[in-house]
Amino acid sequence: CTERLHRIVANGERKELPCWIELQAANKKEPINWSVTLMNGEKIAVQLDSATTTSEVCQAVAKKIGLKDTFGFAVYISFYEKMWSLGCCEKKHVLDAVSQCEQEMRRQGREEKDTPWSLSIRKQLFAPWHDSSQDSVSTDLIYKQVIKGVKSGEYVCEKEDEFVQLAAKHYFVCFGSQEPTRDNVREVVQECIPTTQIEQRSMTRWIQLITAELSMVKENSLDVHLHEKKKIFCHLSTGPPLPRSRFFVAVNWKNIIFMEKREKILMEISYVEVKKVEMLRDRHLSVSLSTIKGDYILRSQEAEDMAKVMEFNVDGLRKRSMYAMVQQDIPKQDDPIFLVCKRGDLLRVEKDYDDDYSQDWTSNQIKAINQRTKRDGYVNREKVEFLPTLTEPSAELLVKSPLCTKEGGRNKGGHREKLWVFSKEPIKQPLLKTLVGNSELNPLYMGDYPIKQSRSPIELTDQIFGPATKHEELRDEIYCQLMRQMTTNSSRMSLERGWQLMWLCSGLFPPSPKLKRHAQRFLESRPRDPLAAICLQRLKEPRKLPPHQAEVEAIQQNSTQMFYKIHFPNDTDALVEVSATITNRELRHRIADQLSLSSPEGYGLYTKVSQKVGLGDICVQLLPLVSPHAYHSNCGSTAQQAYVPLMVTFRRKLWFNVIPGKDLIADLTFHFPQEVPRYLRGFHQCSKEDMINLGGLLFRVAVDSDRSQFVMIPRMLGELVPSDQQKIMSPDEWKKHIITSYNGQSGMTVQEAKIAFLKEISSWPTFGCSFFEVKQTCEPSYPPVLWFTIGKKGVSLIDPRTKELQVMHPFNRIIDYNSRGNYFQMTIRTMVRGVSFVCETSQVSG
Repeated sequence: CTERLHRIVANGERKELPCWIELQAANKKEPINWSVTLMNGEKIAVQLDSATTTSEVCQAVAKKIGLKDTFGFAVYISFYEKMWSLGCCEKKHVLDAVSQCEQEMRRQGREEKDTPWSLSIRKQLFAPWHDSSQDSVSTDLIYKQVIKGVKSGEYVCEKEDEFVQLAAKHYFVCFGSQEPTRDNVREVVQECIPTTQIEQRSMTRWIQLITAELSMVKENSLDVHLHEKKKIFCHLSTGPPLPRSRFFVAVNWKNIIFMEKREKILMEISYVEVKKVEMLRDRHLSVSLSTIKGDYILRSQEAEDMAKVMEFNVDGLRKRSMYAMVQQDIPKQDDPIFLVCKRGDLLRVEKDYDDDYSQDWTSNQIKAINQRTKRDGYVNREKVEFLPTLTEPSAELLVKSPLCTKEGGRNKGGHREKLWVFSKEPIKQPLLKTLVGNSELNPLYMGDYPIKQSRSPIELTDQIFGPATKHEELRDEIYCQLMRQMTTNSSRMSLERGWQLMWLCSGLFPPSPKLKRHAQRFLESRPRDPLAAICLQRLKEPRKLPPHQAEVEAIQQNSTQMFYKIHFPNDTDALVEVSATITNRELRHRIADQLSLSSPEGYGLYTKVSQKVGLGDICVQLLPLVSPHAYHSNCGSTAQQAYVPLMVTFRRKLWFNVIPGKDLIADLTFHFPQEVPRYLRGFHQCSKEDMINLGGLLFRVAVDSDRSQFVMIPRMLGELVPSDQQKIMSPDEWKKHIITSYNGQSGMTVQEAKIAFLKEISSWPTFGCSFFEVKQTCEPSYPPVLWFTIGKKGVSLIDPRTKELQVMHPFNRIIDYNSRGNYFQMTIRTMVRGVSFVCETSQVSG
């Protein structure tokens, strides 16, 4: 037990309950002997215990078979027809996966001892510098994995010729250079041609094609690349905009890929474009990926594994790289042996691969060839940065490097232009070299000269800032141009407008980390300008839209204060002060303080926009910032932007821990006016007695103590009784029962009636739920029309005719959801795989 305790402390605690096989081993006091299958069919016996991890299994198998190159080999577990990776370097407990398989057996009503699980080892990841000639054992296992993968359809050849060429090369591996026979070729076809391909074309035809190919293929010329990758689901926290913020990150030997579930690629980042990979150990597990395209913060439950793989590949490539970039200008020195370089020059380092590279590179001086000047010499190693690549970077990639910036140009007179000084001439070229020649990312350049057509201030600010909100590459350019035009500017009006633009810019997006300290010094060096200190405080997270009209109008009046009308469910409103950088959380807290709510938690901000497509008014939750942005719409070829007035509402969003009577203001302002419409639409399942009692309370809310309104009850049934239940009694019967209930509440005020209504329905399971009517065809056991209900515990599907619960999915089992058009898809986790539920509704955005 002492030894087992030491092992579990060293390897980490288990996540699952003990499985059946380890309980049997504990009873017999014997070790667990299990076989691990290799890709060549060989079975290797290993010993397992409660603390055994995947890395220990890999090491034990590698030692027995003489496997030296163990990187990328992972343990896989199979359960029926499903197989998934347990990882290779990670400290994941093998028997935890076995326990999960047994739990699935129990769920299916079967016994744990009959669980059909097995372990295998296969190549999961390739290092960018992988060399098949270094380890014959590794190469043989990889080769067998390729052949089996092609046969099973796991690896797909796009053309028929590729199958033929692969099979011909496989023939030489199996039978050497001996004359091909029909039986041998048939055996090759059966081993590496997918069954579907054999069925489409006859066995005879495949034998003919491969036999013909054998005469043109040289022996032992097989060269196959296995594009295995580690695929991890991530959420983009910050970074340049992408079509989706939730996607998969695939890390392979060649690059880092952002992709959707169906292998649709959103972005590819080669390792030479990566500047730094860093694990952020904050509240959320995140990885900071810094590239020449921008900086990305990727949040994932597997962030640590993702960071390890990325860092391993990038650091390994840097150590083996022969290419470096100069970080600063290196002037001519007295000794001609040293190179003269400019910042951004590419160097090809002369390195002898016969020696140990770690010894070669300990010297502070390295010998290299400047690819720009074609001269060789020595350079200080501290003044260069090795690029993570084994091949020479392209010229296009070098231009994008942040080290390549514009130093200055010539004016009309041929004199060298002063770069950081105000100029009345329009800026015809970007100040940043990364934008030179990129027609798609050319910003509207600021110039102090008259324009031919009169344009409103909001049109001008949209043209200046609009592209930069979509393309991060333009943001530093705008900051640079603003700082240039505000340096030694003698025009008071021009300088005032420059500060107005700087105020808008600082509230939209911050400069990059490299430019940020320069921008901060620029602002700090101008203490007399009142907006300088305010701009410093506004450098926060980037927004997604250009400045709102209210911001532009406010700063034009030299005011940084803005007020916006916020509406509440009880048909009241309030003016609340907002700012361009106020966040959702800050505004919610400000409204809660202004209303004297006990807590701002659980409330959400929504916008109400009148749509022209006939859908009526829709409510869209404001994310991620809640300053009043405009909704833009393109009008014809002129693409003029129409600004639609928004009505921002503040409503109860989450109903956790809502206790009627605890917060009177919240009950009267939010809870009662939000719950009454749900009740009257018939979303809740309730008895006739409940409806009579609630009808009396709602009647008191409507008329207070005015008994003369009894005669109006038949006409008011729509305000007192659920719409689908009004016909269970005649109007006169409803009147009689509601009057009886009303009389029983004698002495109750309107306010007390509202609280009593909430207390009555708060015990119902559907209290506080959001209801959406959807259509579905993916689950035949459910009705075609359902209520998709989001409540305290999870998502429920309810039959609207009977109001019976069909199924309830807790939130911790929902692993993914997305929408496209009018379709919504939700993936529910099971023990083995995810089950998708797809439905159609016009309320997808709600």
